[in-house]
Amino acid sequence: MDSLSQRIRDRIVGGKKDVFYTVNDFADLNNDSLVARVLSRLASEGIIIRISQGLYLYPIRTKYGVKMPTLHEIATAIAMKDQARIIPSGVTALNELGLSTQVPMRVTYLTNGSPRNIKIGKRSIVMKHSAPRIFAYKTSTFPKVVLAMKELGEKNISNSEIQIILKQLQKEDDEKVKHDYYLAPQWIRKVLFNSRAQV
Repeated sequence: MDSLSQRIRDRIVGGKKDVFYTVNDFADLNNDSLVARVLSRLASEGIIIRISQGLYLYPIRTKYGVKMPTLHEIATAIAMKDQARIIPSGVTALNELGLSTQVPMRVTYLTNGSPRNIKIGKRSIVMKHSAPRIFAYKTSTFPKVVLAMKELGEKNISNSEIQIILKQLQKEDDEKVKHDYYLAPQWIRKVLFNSRAQV
């Protein structure tokens, strides 16, 4: 047991920093209960940081303290742990598209995995289970666009916001954007089409 514990410690300490760890990362050791105990002990010793239940970080430490990951990085790590996909929604989608400078205290995502509500200090990550349709988009930008536009509402989207959205879509592959365009709700297709025609 001691040798396994040392192997876990050595693998973490000898690896890269700013890396997340879960029990699954040590599946080759065939002893999940021991791995869970060792990770908890390493967190107690201050070698790694417990981000949420079952998720740990081997952090970068500077003279100013520990470099903490962003909520998006944590959400992405949790999604990978769950073998699920996530898409920013609501104010989080607005923020990622550059439509809002507000830094939300609660970031929200749609997921095809299990719903979660995770507290990270005074902030939180909320993952809501969603229907498969939102995950049928081929680009990473278009579903964010759809959710951001729904958050704003059809009557409240300004021309400047539409131009920001179109610039974001220009970064994606044209064929994939064309595919995603026809998956979007009709009113969103209409707004985007009319705005592109005016450019």
